[in-house]
Amino acid sequence: MAKYGTKAQKKVSKVMHEYGEGKLKSGRSGKKVTSGKQAIAIGISEARKEGDKVPKKAAKKKTTKKK
Repeated sequence: MAKYGTKAQKKVSKVMHEYGEGKLKSGRSGKKVTSGKQAIAIGISEARKEGDKVPKKAAKKKTTKKK
């Protein structure tokens, strides 16, 4: 399993705390974030921008259809 750096974990934790308090806003539009998944994505994105250790997004595997 991929490992996240401690700085990235702290960033996501901080963002989730803001989300829980209802203070987390999305980037450009400034609207309130309504889902936990969206909040985690914002935290990971901010961690990436700061250069923290965040694994790359996993590619989906192609499956062949059985006949």
